[in-house]
Amino acid sequence: MRPLLTLSLLAAIAATPLAMAQDGSPVGLWKTIDDASGKPTALIRITEQQGELQGKIEKLFRAPNEDQNPKCVQCTDGRKDQPIVGMTIVTGLKKTGDEYTGGEILDPKNGKVYKSKLTVREGGKKVEVRGFIGMPMFGRSQVWLRQE
Repeated sequence: MRPLLTLSLLAAIAATPLAMAQDGSPVGLWKTIDDASGKPTALIRITEQQGELQGKIEKLFRAPNEDQNPKCVQCTDGRKDQPIVGMTIVTGLKKTGDEYTGGEILDPKNGKVYKSKLTVREGGKKVEVRGFIGMPMFGRSQVWLRQE
């Protein structure tokens, strides 16, 4: 009987950090980090309206020799040739258990729109944003860092 109690206690202790990591809100200002270079790329403001998350680009971190106000020339929807700063790139994410799912994310570099999901990490200090085609296993993730 004691080994079962010990195992139950250990399982509860191990699950506590995971539960705590999921309790923060994704609403706020986030610094995006390029998953390939590790460098900051933008500041994204996530808001919630009628139970859905949206994310809008507030600032881009660009090299001095790069266009400081680029447009989404690769976009194929109503955002085509619109300034990237001020553009809504995350839409439709709804809370589903410990994640936000069912949304879309635009990659302004290539103009492609992907399905997306978002998971709050480290008690709201980070979010993991995943863009994918079809199923989440066919995509890539970025970790964004809270700025407020």
